[in-house]
Amino acid sequence: MVFSSVYFVFLFLPIVFLLYYLTRGRVRNVILLLSSLVFYAYGEPVFVFVLMGSVCINYLLARGIAAKKKPKLLLVLAVVLNIGLLFVYKYLYFTISLCNLIPGVDLPGKEIALPIGISFFTFQALSYVIDVYRSGEAQKNLFDLALYICFFPQLIAGPIVRYHDIASQLGSPERLDRRLFGKDPKLMEDLGEGAERFLVGFLKKVLIANQLAVVADQIFDLEDFATLSTPAAWIGSILFTLQIYYDFSGYSDMAIGLGRMFGFHFLENFDHPYIASSVTDFWRRWHMSLSGWFRDYVYIPLGGNRKGAARHITNLFVVWLLTGIWHGANLTFVCWGLFYFVFLILEKYLIRPGRFKNAFLRGIYRIVTLAVVNFLWVLFRADTLSRGMTFLSRMLGITKAESPGFSGGWYLMLLREYGIFILLALLLCMPLRKKLLARCAGEQAGFGGRLITGVYFAALPLLFFWAVSFLVLGAHNPFLYFNF
Repeated sequence: MVFSSVYFVFLFLPIVFLLYYLTRGRVRNVILLLSSLVFYAYGEPVFVFVLMGSVCINYLLARGIAAKKKPKLLLVLAVVLNIGLLFVYKYLYFTISLCNLIPGVDLPGKEIALPIGISFFTFQALSYVIDVYRSGEAQKNLFDLALYICFFPQLIAGPIVRYHDIASQLGSPERLDRRLFGKDPKLMEDLGEGAERFLVGFLKKVLIANQLAVVADQIFDLEDFATLSTPAAWIGSILFTLQIYYDFSGYSDMAIGLGRMFGFHFLENFDHPYIASSVTDFWRRWHMSLSGWFRDYVYIPLGGNRKGAARHITNLFVVWLLTGIWHGANLTFVCWGLFYFVFLILEKYLIRPGRFKNAFLRGIYRIVTLAVVNFLWVLFRADTLSRGMTFLSRMLGITKAESPGFSGGWYLMLLREYGIFILLALLLCMPLRKKLLARCAGEQAGFGGRLITGVYFAALPLLFFWAVSFLVLGAHNPFLYFNF
C-alpha cells in the first residue's frame, strides 16, 4: 500500500485515525502496530513474517546485551544476522552473478523477491541494537519495539528513525489522554500541522513527481540511447533529477506529517538539497537520516577525520562504498557512491569551496554542484553501467545521435502538457513556500500576510482533490525508494 493511493487516503488512514483517537492508553499502540502490519501485508503478506522475525531476533539480542550477557558477542551476532538478512534478499543473486563472470565458475542461483523496505527496517533495527550496546538500556516491551520498527508512516521508505528520538513517545501513549481530555491546544496544532505536511507531500508526489516521471521514463526506457539527441538527454536527466527529489521528499513529508498526526515527531529528512553550495552541502541536505546513520554508526566508529588524511580518506571510501551498495545490487549504484566519494575528497583537500569569498565564484560552484548531482542521477537511474555512460555521452554530445527519436513536435507537446509541472518543480525545490509562510505568520504580517496564508490553506484541499483525480484515472504512481 502506498500513501498516494485512493485506498490509503480514503479507507485505511481514516479508519486507523478514528480507532486511534477513540481509544485510550496503551490500546493505541496496539492499534498502530496491527494497522502497520496490515499496511505492510497489503503488498506481499508472506514478508510480514520476515519483518516480525527481524523484530523478535533484535529484541532478544538487545535484551541479552542490556543484561551484560557477553554483550560484544551478541552485538557481533546482531550485526551478522541483520546484514545477513539484507545480503540474502538483496545481494545474494548479485554476488552470484559477479562470481559467474569468472572463467570456469558457474554457480546456480535465481533472483529472490525483495521484501519492500528491507534496507530501512534493517538499518533501524541495527541502530537500536547498537544504541542498546552503548547505553546498556533496552526496551522490555516487545510490542513497543515492534511498533518502533514497523510503524507504517516510516516503515517502507524512511526516514530512518533512531529509537531514542521517539522512545518517550512510544512508552507513554497515555500522554494523548492528558492532551485530549485536558484540551491541550498543542494537540490541535500537531494535528493541523501534520495534516498540512501530509497534503504537501501528497501534492509533491502526485502533481509533480508522477507527472515528471511520465516524460523521464519515456526517455530512460529507450531501448537504444544512441538514438537520443543531446537536448532530449538533458531534458530526461533534469526531469529525473527533479522527479527523484519530489518522489522521495514527498514521501518523507507524508511520513513526517502522518507521524505528527499520531503524536510522533520525526526528524527532517530533506532540506532543499538543490540549493546546496557544494557536494558536501548537498549530502547534508539530502536523505539526512541515512547520512546521519552512516556518520554515527560507520564513519565516526572508524575514526572519522581524527586520525590523519590517509585514514580519513579510507573512512570516506568505506562509507560511500556502503552507501552505494545500500541503494541497490547493481554496479551503477556502487559507481554512483564511489563518484561521490571522489568529489567529496576533491572538495575537502583540493577545491575547498568554503574559501570562496567572491559571490560570483560561489554562484558558479553552485552550478557545478548541480551539474555533478545531475550527472550522477543519470548513473543512478540507468539499468546498466554501459547504458549510463552512453546516456552521459549523449548529454555531452561526445557521440552523434543515430536517427534521433524525438522530433520537434515532441518538444512542443512537452511544453504544452507538462510545462506547468516542470515550472512548479523548479520553483518549489527552493525554500520559497517556507519563507513566504514564515513571513506571513503572526499578527505583524498584517492583512496581506493573513490573506496569503488564507489563500494557501484554501488552495491545499482544492489541489488535493485535483491530485486525487489523477489517481482515480490510474496515473503512474510508484515510489522510487520502495526498491531500497
